[in-house]
Amino acid sequence: MPRAWPQRFTELVGVEHPIVQAPMAGAGGVELCVAAIAGGALGSLPCGMLSPDQVREQVAAVRSRVDGPLNLNFFCHSMPNGADDTAWRSLLQPYYEEFDVEPSTGGAMRLPFDAAMADVVEELHPAVVSFHFGLPEDALVARVKGAARVVIGNATTVEEARWLEARGVDAIIAQGFEAGGHTGRFLGGDPAEALGLFALLPQVVDAVRIPVIAAGGIGDGRGIAAAFTLGANAVQLGTAYLHSPEAQISQVHRARLRDGHTVFTNLMTGGLARGLHGRLVDELEPVRIDVPPYPLASAALAPIRSAAERRGDYGFGPMWAGQASPLGQALPAAELTRKLAADALAILNREA
Repeated sequence: MPRAWPQRFTELVGVEHPIVQAPMAGAGGVELCVAAIAGGALGSLPCGMLSPDQVREQVAAVRSRVDGPLNLNFFCHSMPNGADDTAWRSLLQPYYEEFDVEPSTGGAMRLPFDAAMADVVEELHPAVVSFHFGLPEDALVARVKGAARVVIGNATTVEEARWLEARGVDAIIAQGFEAGGHTGRFLGGDPAEALGLFALLPQVVDAVRIPVIAAGGIGDGRGIAAAFTLGANAVQLGTAYLHSPEAQISQVHRARLRDGHTVFTNLMTGGLARGLHGRLVDELEPVRIDVPPYPLASAALAPIRSAAERRGDYGFGPMWAGQASPLGQALPAAELTRKLAADALAILNREA
């Protein structure tokens, strides 16, 4: 008899496959979420750059097209007060002149979860709510737990995993440094100490009693099988889905996923995030101390990015990607989900 998936995560969430489609603000959305759910995964909507009404609209759009559990993902960072971005704007001045734009405070801002979003969660009752950069204040967490079946946190260290478990989350994402997009580190420490998934995952599994979801550098069935061998109860895939036509990325971004040359940078938002090389990163160096803290850097960059992309230059906006990006397969997201699950089970069956 073929080996089936361990039931701990699938029964907790109510999905066919223990696969979470990563939210990916700016790249994910309704189309990708619907397709992932149709394939048997936990579909996710990135809500950190949406208004409450936009969240309502997108949830309604998903629910009108597919049945299945839905994850709403939010950010939990603290907004900096009184940050001075003068040095950053001075650094960007040559680009303002090149693209003939004025400095502004435009662009969609990444905002932390608040009471207004808690109202939305209580109204919509999603199956799952997940948080990046820690958790909101206790009162908001309590409201979310009263409205959602499952609450998921993101950990980049064993200490963060224990912190999340102590505060009542139902599952933990163990995010290795291979992952694309923003590292979810929230308890401080030296970013140079960041752990890869194969080091982080078994330590988190040993440290907590709740289900653990592996994330970072998982690009195919082999990676999924390896994560389960190391004790994961599920996997979260982001970059793997960027190859799918439902992902909302530029053709330049999509084509360059095959290169696989990624780097941590703080230039796009002020927070460390892994993405592909581009003109801004290559000309200014990936990490600079004169960039304002997350998420403020994107505001000064917004008019440059907009003007550059009108000219076909996508090197001034984030092209997030994880280290396993060359392993991706350009399949519709539903088909990709089913194939990845089948490939991983086949490997696990051979090893059983």
